[in-house]
Parts: sequence; C-alpha cells; structure tokens
Amino acid sequence: DSNKYCQNCGSKLLLKDRYRPLNLIGQGGFGRTFLAIDEDKPSRPYCVIKQFFPAAQGTNNINKAAELFEKEATRLDQLGKHSQIPELMAHFTQDGRQYLVQEFIPGQNLAEGLNIEAPYKEEEIRGLLKNLLPVVGFIHSHNVIHRDIKPENIIRRQNSDRQLVLVDFGAAKYALGTALLKTGTTIGTPEYTAPEQNRGKAVFASDLYSLGVTCLHLLTKVSPFELFDVGEGTWVWRRYLQNNSVSEKLADVLDKLVENAVNRRYQSVNEVMETLGADAPVNLTLIQDKTALQTPKVTPAPVPSQTWKCIHTLIGHQKWVCSVAFSKDDKIVASGSEDETIKLWEVDSGREILTMRGHSGYVNSVAFSPDGKILASGSDDKTIRLWEINTGKLLCILGDWGRGEYFGHSGGVTAIAFHPDGKTLASASKDKNVKIWRLGDDIYDANFGKVMMTLSGHSRPVRAIAFSPDGKTLASSSEDNTIKIWDLSLGNTVKNLCNYYQGVHYIYALAFSPDGKILASG
Repeated sequence: DSNKYCQNCGSKLLLKDRYRPLNLIGQGGFGRTFLAIDEDKPSRPYCVIKQFFPAAQGTNNINKAAELFEKEATRLDQLGKHSQIPELMAHFTQDGRQYLVQEFIPGQNLAEGLNIEAPYKEEEIRGLLKNLLPVVGFIHSHNVIHRDIKPENIIRRQNSDRQLVLVDFGAAKYALGTALLKTGTTIGTPEYTAPEQNRGKAVFASDLYSLGVTCLHLLTKVSPFELFDVGEGTWVWRRYLQNNSVSEKLADVLDKLVENAVNRRYQSVNEVMETLGADAPVNLTLIQDKTALQTPKVTPAPVPSQTWKCIHTLIGHQKWVCSVAFSKDDKIVASGSEDETIKLWEVDSGREILTMRGHSGYVNSVAFSPDGKILASGSDDKTIRLWEINTGKLLCILGDWGRGEYFGHSGGVTAIAFHPDGKTLASASKDKNVKIWRLGDDIYDANFGKVMMTLSGHSRPVRAIAFSPDGKTLASSSEDNTIKIWDLSLGNTVKNLCNYYQGVHYIYALAFSPDGKILASG
C-alpha cells in the first residue's frame, strides 16, 4: 500500500497522486475499468477508474473512440449530479493515456442478479420502470441519448433504498438541433438496440426501446434474440413467460416500448409514465431548445420479402460453436465447438446423430470429404483428426507423433479444407503456416497423412484457407491483414492481396465463387 511506483516497470501506481487501482473489473470496446481507492480522502472510499485503452483493438477508429471517451467525461460531469447516475470525480491525462474517475456504485448489475434469481414478476417490472424512467427523462432533458441501456448497465444500490443506477455513458450522444436527422455511428449492444439506432439514426425513443427489451429479458430470462421471431417480424416474448403472468395493461406498455417502427413507439418518457399511472419525471417544457426533444417522423424502410426461415435450432454443445459444415448430399450437418467435441446432426429432423470426442482443445474447423465418407476436424490441440461418417470412428490423427518424427503444426489448427479431388487436405495454423497433407485412397498406405508441402510467408497466425474450384490454387488469409494466393504445383505465392482493410484486422473467412473467378473475404 505504501509503494508509489511499480517494481516491475517503474510506472506510477497512483493516478494524480491520489487514485490507487486495486484490480481490473472489466474490459471491452476501447476501455479498461479498475476498482480503485481515493487515498486523498480520510475514509479512503472506493471509486472506479476508466482508462482509454485501444492498444489491442486493431482498428482505424481510435480517433473516434478517443472522442467518445472525452465526451463521456463531459456528459458525466453534466449528468452526474443526479442520484441515480455515477458522479464524475476527475478527468485527466497521465503518461499519454486518458482517464476518468467516477463514483463507485456498490451493488450488483441486473444481469448478474438475474443469473441467480427467478424471472421478474409484474410488480418488479413496474417498479423498475417507475424507478428508471425518471432517470432516462433526466438525461433526455439534457439532450443526451444513452444508446446502451441494458441489464449490465443498470446497478441496484446495495443500501436501504435499493435504487437503480444507470451507468456507462460511453455510447451516449448529444441530440441538439438537427443532429437527430443525421446518420451517425452505429453503436450499442445488438440484443437491445432499436432498429433505427442500428442504422445510425438513434432518437430519444431508441432508449425507450432498449429499456423495453431489458424488461422482456428480465421477465423471461431468455435472450432478446430468441424473443423476436424474425420470420414473422414480431416479438413472441409471451411464449417464454414460464408460469409468469403479466396483465394486459403492462403487456401493452411493453409491446409499445419495443415497436419496430419509431412512429408507433412511445415518443417520450412522460407518455410511458402517464400510461403506467405514475408522476411525470421531469418538466420537459423548461428546456430551452424544445425542438431537440421532438422525435422526427420516420417512415420505416420497406421490409424485404422473407426468403428463408429457421427450420431447426440445434442445441447440444456446452460452449461456443466454432464451425459448421454440410455433407455433400445436404443430409448431415457437422459442428465443432469450444467444448472439444464434434457433433453430427440430421438436417431433416434436427436430431443429433452422434458425438465424436478426442480433441483436447477447441475444434476450430470441420470439413467433409467430397465423397461424404470422411469428416476432418482441426483443433487448438495442434492436430487434425479424420473420422468415419457412418460410425463416428477415429480413422487417424494428422500432426500426431508417428514413425519417430513430427510433421504437424507447432500451433493450434485454425482452418482445414479438402482439395476438390478428395485426395489432399490443407490446414492453417496459429504457427503462421499452411500445410498440405497427402491422403490418397488407402488409409493404410505408408504415405497417407504425410505433409506434401508447407506454405510459409504469413507474418501472423493464418485464419482461413480455401481451394479454388479447379484445385490449382489455394487462398489463405491471416491476422497480418493479407490474403495470399498459392500455386500448388510450385508451392509459392502468385499473388498477395495486401491491406484491403485499413489498419490491422484479422481476416477470418474466405470463399471462392463456383467459377473460381471471384474470391470473397470477411
């Protein structure tokens, strides 16, 4: 506690000679958040330090992010006098980095609470709305749109009044004069974001939409993505109430809060409060620029005709699904997961056929052989496994020790692809290389599973590979922001597609068009 400098790097441990960070409590976007102590006060109270930290983001939007960080401090200084918004204590630059220090709110955010509690009842939702709507009205009266209202950004104070506090104004924006009519940055959390905000046209009613979606999530404990039927273009949250009744009056309020079309949604906090039968939160007529609070009439964009529908949701993996692949006859889907398993699913019924276990790392890629008899899987455990489709039997491991030597990758396998003739397999790895493996027709052939060539040239991990339809070339993309086209007869690059993306970006996906004339990258 008495140290002033880091014994490892020599940096000052105290910010502004008074704020001492204790531990990292969050990281995302362009900032890191620390729990800290204000050593300048006798009581040494807790506070929160937000550090602008874009170093590892790999983006060309750092200037925009720095501007947003600066504006967050300005808004907190203006809005933090409200008892349900954290107070700004300091904003400064030290050692070339921006910081803001704000009041620490002891308590649990609503997302954390929901993990251990039952879904909210009607009275709890009404209480939440009556508690939070005045706060939203307050920020709107200062011409600010929060743009990121969600359970994670609402904290219930750990004291007798148990008031709700709205936090994280990093995404907020001013809405002065004609600003509401301009297309801006798309920002917010997709699950809770209003359609017009996703198009860069956030209005005051966008915050009401996010608050409504938050209520639906708290009522059901189900992701908002699942509560909206894309095929029908309607919310279906009532299906997920789990013996939790909601009166028609509150249901109508929630439905109107989450209307897709802005002009059918509540236009102001006062409207919602009046419907709920509560006192209006603020006298909006006191604002000098009254036009700033008027939501412009918005004509919704025509909804495109639906050309697809979800036929099955395949549930069974315990962790993220990293990859999927269709068999050539379209009857089977394979999936690889962070739970280190591969599953085969029947397309027509959505039934799980079997689970294949053996990898000791994330299964990053799966691929069917052209004849549909073999499934290949690539994993963070640095190996590629070949499986018999009909039985799920492990046929062999490529990259494993064998014959007294090791031919495999020295890093995790990120992508695999079968050659169109089915006799060759390519693999990409975090070791920055691509390997071409000989398969042939006979698994018992002495040369089966040997490396034919190693393609080196990328300066960072390779993330995606794709054979051209004629099988003569291979495309590879990397975290080094380049795409290379390899001539497989020579084993060298014939073309480098460099810096098609400004800044440093990982290129995660590649696909050739059927005629081989176009390559798409993501």
